[in-house]
Amino acid sequence: MAAEPGLLSGRLALGWLIGGEWRFHPARFLTTAIAIAVGVALGFAVHLVNGSALASFDDAVRGVNGAAELSVNATSALGIDERLYPRVANAAGVADASPVVRLDARIGGTRLTLLGLDVIRAGAVTPSLVGLPPRGPDAGGDAVFDEASLFLSRTALVRSHVAIGDRVIVSANGRNVRLRVVGTLPAAEPDAAIGVIDIAAAQWRFGRLGRIDRIDLALSDREAAEAALARLLPADAILSTAEARGAQGSALSRAYRVNLDMLALVALLTGGFLVYSAQSLSVARRQRAFALLRTLGMPRGAVVAAVVVEGVAIGIVGATVGLVAGYGLAWAALHWFGGDLGAGYFGGTTARVVFQPASAAGFFVLGLLAAILGSAIPARAAARAAPAAALKNAGDVLDPRRRVAWWPAAVLLAAGGATALLPAIAGLPLFGFVGMALMLAGGVAGVPWFARTLSAPLARRSGGSVPVQLAIRHLYGAPGEAATALCGIVASTALMIAMATMVTSFRGAVDTWLGQVLGADLYLRTDAGASFDPDMRARLTATPGVKSLAFSRQLPLTIVADRPPISLIARPERGGRDPLLVLIERAENLPAAALPVWVSEPAQRLYGWDPGETIILPLAGRTRFTVAGVWRDYGRQAGAVLVDEGDYQRLTGDTGRDEVSAMLDPGSDAVAVGEAMTARLPTSVRGQVEVTQPATLRRLALTLFDRSFAVTYLLEAVAILVGLAGVAATMSAQTIAREREFGMLRHLGLTRGQLGTMLATEGAMVGLTGALAGIGLGLILAQVLIHVINPQSFNWTMTTQVPIGTLLGVSAALTGAAAATAVLAGRRATSKGAVHSVREDW
Repeated sequence: MAAEPGLLSGRLALGWLIGGEWRFHPARFLTTAIAIAVGVALGFAVHLVNGSALASFDDAVRGVNGAAELSVNATSALGIDERLYPRVANAAGVADASPVVRLDARIGGTRLTLLGLDVIRAGAVTPSLVGLPPRGPDAGGDAVFDEASLFLSRTALVRSHVAIGDRVIVSANGRNVRLRVVGTLPAAEPDAAIGVIDIAAAQWRFGRLGRIDRIDLALSDREAAEAALARLLPADAILSTAEARGAQGSALSRAYRVNLDMLALVALLTGGFLVYSAQSLSVARRQRAFALLRTLGMPRGAVVAAVVVEGVAIGIVGATVGLVAGYGLAWAALHWFGGDLGAGYFGGTTARVVFQPASAAGFFVLGLLAAILGSAIPARAAARAAPAAALKNAGDVLDPRRRVAWWPAAVLLAAGGATALLPAIAGLPLFGFVGMALMLAGGVAGVPWFARTLSAPLARRSGGSVPVQLAIRHLYGAPGEAATALCGIVASTALMIAMATMVTSFRGAVDTWLGQVLGADLYLRTDAGASFDPDMRARLTATPGVKSLAFSRQLPLTIVADRPPISLIARPERGGRDPLLVLIERAENLPAAALPVWVSEPAQRLYGWDPGETIILPLAGRTRFTVAGVWRDYGRQAGAVLVDEGDYQRLTGDTGRDEVSAMLDPGSDAVAVGEAMTARLPTSVRGQVEVTQPATLRRLALTLFDRSFAVTYLLEAVAILVGLAGVAATMSAQTIAREREFGMLRHLGLTRGQLGTMLATEGAMVGLTGALAGIGLGLILAQVLIHVINPQSFNWTMTTQVPIGTLLGVSAALTGAAAATAVLAGRRATSKGAVHSVREDW
């Protein structure tokens, strides 16, 4: 009981110490809380946007598929023979089956999915796809069987600006058909833009006689059904579950979402470093007070707990504000950019913010942990200091004659490099991100050694301006202070430079590739499933001003049920007739009887298709092809295969083509020739053909690229701004804390102007040190992004292109900002008289 008064007095003293710090330095706590809030807000916002977009996309997929228990899907847009339907319907374990014709269609400028259904069968298997005619005296009960009847989902009605009873022209598969909107699909998912007509009308009026695209199933015994269908299905059909369809949609954007999540956490990491900087300075300023409490009996744990309590308060405030701001940012991002943040993965869906309590709790904990760790590390250092030594010292107590250890940084950098080289996990570059984190920690740990090494040659020089020499020797003698100020800015700068280098390299590679593949003078492409038949192709070839035409066909081809379809491209290729194919690998000496196929780089990485290897594609059965080469392709992340159009037509019997590249006679007007070519097409197809020139395609592709990375640029900018705010706050606080030092220098004869020069030099040197360290570390991290994370995420490779302008701009900005901050803070610190500044030293 006798110890209770001492313990109580110790708690009071500690409370007074913490409360006094908050009262006299509120800006420091506000700055650190804002840094945590920014990191939590960005991370939570990106996570909310990703989750909301996926939920909306899944709703749209379920709306089109009707949430069937199991489906038999065609592997390509060519469909499957309708004679498969009775065999599937009678298979073991199948209770009922509903055949479906699926068409990409348009009503005016509005895109939708048009489904042809057997209404009776669909009512039992996928009732959400069955239309409901309006009630009234004129409503006939047989409207659902009328070949001219069309049912639209609410989303399709709104987007196409039509009403029930209107007659509309529906364009699909190269046909224009007049239909009457007779009802809605009340059970359809809200984000699904779909239309439903009778299956017989779909096959007859849209040229799909004898073909269907899928068979939806209701099951009585799932295991029996899957086993029976696995033996029954032909090569051009694949069994698909709801889980597989969800995985397909998720795989489209998974790498993009993971990379955005990781990048958003950069701001939170930077905020943690800023807390560390601010708390390190605060602990150093209160070192004597902590030492005094230690001599009065305060245990080390109480000192650590005191500073950690400050971190907890910072974390709670910052994380709470961050969650609220993150929800607002997510709403704004979905409203202005869409669910894919401009990347084009979820075109046609309208996402709404879906609050995720588990994610909110997770980001709150992350923000809290960042603040606690940023406080605990300097607190432990303060608690370990001997009280007697701490009472005599404040600040960086490193002996200038002792070397600064470099090996911890080297070990972390080496460990990060080795970790980054490990293979991907489930297609995600998780080890790459872990390696980057270790390398980032190593770079920050090496800042004191780097600052000492950089200033050593200057410190050995004698003579010169006294203020400049004082600034150099201060940086040389106290590299720990520089490291404390710079840890946040080095981290944010390194990550920004790494991302900027990766984006510059990626954009440069795409630009070069577009210049290689867009070699024609004019391009024509059909829409809504239309195609150029042989008669149309002959008319186009005879157009005046056309020197030569190359026709191609592009179809989605499903290889694995839970992966997005690859693109099957058929165009003239045998005998090297396609000079625009950018080959990066080539097979040697193919057998004469081999069917050649050229695979894109993403397809090679996803499926392991190497040159010379024999592969099987679900085309006209199970056709064996030999990989003749690998070509560079930045346009199709899911992969693509190219076959010669002659082989394709012989295998499939498909005579349609949907793309044309035209070489024109010298001096021909591309616009006039394009108009003449479209004028030669039938009216039913003319409105579904888009004519573009290479420059337009190139500009559009690069615009889409920049839009995809717009959020990346924003996150980079926020991270660097947080880092700049951190270095400004830390430099300012460090300068103000040296008030007694400045007073002593005034006693020794330095003027206020000389002190300002000294501080400007110190700030510039600290800023330049941070810029050089951040740029050097960023260029190293960029190699991990370019050569590890990017290939593992997106299956593309590229060469490094360094953004020189960005590097120079960042260096100038950091150097100028640090110098300006030091000078402005120095005016306050040197504004008092010399005697008043040093009075506490007497």
